Amino acid sequence: MLWLPLSLVAAFTLATTDALTKRFFSELSPYEMAMLRLLYTLPWLIFSLFFIPLVIPRNGYFIAVASAVPLEICALYCYMKAIKASPLSITLPFLAFTPAFIILTGRILLGEQLHFMGIIGIALIVAGSYCLNISSVKEGLFSPIKAVFREQGSWLMLLVSFIYSITSVLGKIGVINSNPYFFGSTYFIVLSLVMSALIPLSPGTSVKRLIQKPLKGIILGAAYSIMIFSHMLAISQVEAAYMVSVKRLSLLIGIFYGAWWFREERTGERLFGAVIMLAGVFLIGFSS
Repeated sequence: MLWLPLSLVAAFTLATTDALTKRFFSELSPYEMAMLRLLYTLPWLIFSLFFIPLVIPRNGYFIAVASAVPLEICALYCYMKAIKASPLSITLPFLAFTPAFIILTGRILLGEQLHFMGIIGIALIVAGSYCLNISSVKEGLFSPIKAVFREQGSWLMLLVSFIYSITSVLGKIGVINSNPYFFGSTYFIVLSLVMSALIPLSPGTSVKRLIQKPLKGIILGAAYSIMIFSHMLAISQVEAAYMVSVKRLSLLIGIFYGAWWFREERTGERLFGAVIMLAGVFLIGFSS
C-alpha cells in the first residue's frame, strides 16, 4: 500500500506548488510562471537520471513524447494563466474533469470501454462544477453554468483538463514503451528544454525576471520535483486510475490554501462542489 501515501504526497505537493506559484510569482507572465516552474525543477530531474533504472525506449516512447510536449506547453500556459487570473478555489476543482475526459479520449485513442459507473462519475463531476457557483442560482437556473464561463480561470482550467486527458493517455503509451521512472524524468526534461528554446519567441519574457527570487524558486522546484517523483513511484505500483483519483485530493488542498493563504471568499460552497466532483473522480477511478 506504499502507493497510497505516495499519491497523497503527490496531491499535497501539487497543491503546494500551485499556491507557491500564485503567491510569489503571479507578477510574472503566464509563460514566465510556467518557465520558472520547470527551470527550478530541471536540476532535480537531471540528478534523478543517475538513480533511476534506465531503459532503451521503443518507438512508441518517442511518438508519445513528440505528440505530448506541444500539448503540455499549451496546457501549462493556460494553467498558469488560470491560477494567475482567478482564485484557486474556483480554478483547481476543474481539474476533476480530467478523468472524465480520459474516459472519452481513452476510448478513442486506446479503445478502452466506457463503464456505467464511469458515466455516473462524470455526472457527479458535472453536478459538482454546477455547485461551485450555487449561490448565483437565485439569478436563474443556468446562472451557475454561466458563471463558469464568466470566470476566466474556470474555463481555462476546463481546457487544461481536456488537454491533460490527451497527454495522460499519451503518457501511458510512453510509459508502456519505456518505464515510469525514465519517462517521468526525461519527459519533463524535454519539456523544459523545449520551453527554454521558445523563450525568444515569447515577447517580454526575461530570464533575469526568472531568477530574481532564487530561494523561493528552489523551494518551488523542490515541491514540483517531489510531486513528479512521488507520482511516478505511485503509478508504478498500482493501476493509474486509482493513483490519479487519490492525487485529485489536491483539489481540496488547493481550496484550503485559497481560504488560508489568499483569504478567498465563498470557499464553503466551492468546497461542497469540489467534494461532489471528487466523489465522481473516485467513482471513475475505483470502478475502472
